[in-house]
Amino acid sequence: MNDVNKRNISVIGLGYVGLPVAVAFGEISNIIGFDINEKRISDLKDGVDKTGEVSSAELSASNIIFTSDLNELSNADFHIVAVPTPIDNDKKPDLIPLLSASKTVGQVLKKGDIVVYESTVYPGATEDECAAVLEVESGLISGKDFFLGYSPERINPGDKKHTFKTIKKVVSAQDENTLQIVADVYSSVVDAGVYKAASIKVAEAAKVIENTQRDLNIALMNELAVLFRHMDIDTHDVLEAAATKWNFLPFEPGLVGGHCIGVDPYYLTYKSTLLGYKPQVILSGRKINDSMGKYIAESLIDNLKKGSKKIDEVVITILGITFKENVPDIRNTKVIDIICELSNFPVTIQVYDPCADSMDVRDEYKLKLVEFNDLEKADAVILAVPHKEFLEKGWKLISELLHVNEGIVYDIKSILDRSIIPENINLFRL
Repeated sequence: MNDVNKRNISVIGLGYVGLPVAVAFGEISNIIGFDINEKRISDLKDGVDKTGEVSSAELSASNIIFTSDLNELSNADFHIVAVPTPIDNDKKPDLIPLLSASKTVGQVLKKGDIVVYESTVYPGATEDECAAVLEVESGLISGKDFFLGYSPERINPGDKKHTFKTIKKVVSAQDENTLQIVADVYSSVVDAGVYKAASIKVAEAAKVIENTQRDLNIALMNELAVLFRHMDIDTHDVLEAAATKWNFLPFEPGLVGGHCIGVDPYYLTYKSTLLGYKPQVILSGRKINDSMGKYIAESLIDNLKKGSKKIDEVVITILGITFKENVPDIRNTKVIDIICELSNFPVTIQVYDPCADSMDVRDEYKLKLVEFNDLEKADAVILAVPHKEFLEKGWKLISELLHVNEGIVYDIKSILDRSIIPENINLFRL
């Protein structure tokens, strides 16, 4: 029996995670897509997904009622909450969006309803923090009148291979009956199948450590990059040699930003610290990865000071501001760390990104992007985000951006071909 046909589904939060979820369910059933951002709702009604995750054709083929009207949600009895869970300036969990969404759902909650959270949280947040809000708003009792589930998101922005349908879905719930319903509902749209976790807390913890593991491995690579720079050894040459062993893991150094890897570990360490244990390894890894923007900027300034120009005459061009390649997502981008550190010196900084929305960048970071044709000739170029447009032009693009005679290039992800470096260019790689 396909339970999705017996459940009226809503998805709350139509961003990078929620929209693909809504579209998948909308292909087989009428569902409600809710977001408090009325501009976002208007765009989706017009068939436009600003995130680039879903095409206009996919939107038009899905049976989704896009709305910001709370009354529409009352028609659903299976609510999927997929709102962001960022950190604040003190690197502590910011649950405001999650609790606000819970309040919204609580106002329309009915007996027998199921609420499934996909947002990344620390273990215990769903049953403690979210349930409490739902109970207050609805006047109902969790586990008796309505029921909770948790199914952590695994959306990878810009990845058209590993999608909502093709990634195995971890599901959990507060009782066996609810777990089976949640598993059946997700199984109806996830081709890769589902995995039933032992409990909601186990599923919450599994999600957090998926990204914590990646964070720590990248932190090791970043520390090795700094270490090998002191030894005058190219890190990628070392990694290529080490990779000839069958069990060497293929991680590389780089900036660790975005809404997952650079954020999720702090949820785990926050909860752990509250319980009396301060993690050592996890926080050390976070410290290393959070320091890489500053390290790159300081290294560039040191090299520029060795040149013939006064530092206040130097022009630096940064290619890319998004947190990863080929997506418009600027959330928690670590390129901004490079920019902020460089701003401590009297240099001219110009940033170009063909994928990012200039208004979003201005609003979020108080930074004005420069159009490509308006870029001044630079003394240094930082290839921060290897967008497809940059890679297709390669060294030709870099040469066009630099002064004729010389220049410094920082290739953060070591993408450029070293065998064809133009003359008088000094290349640095992590």
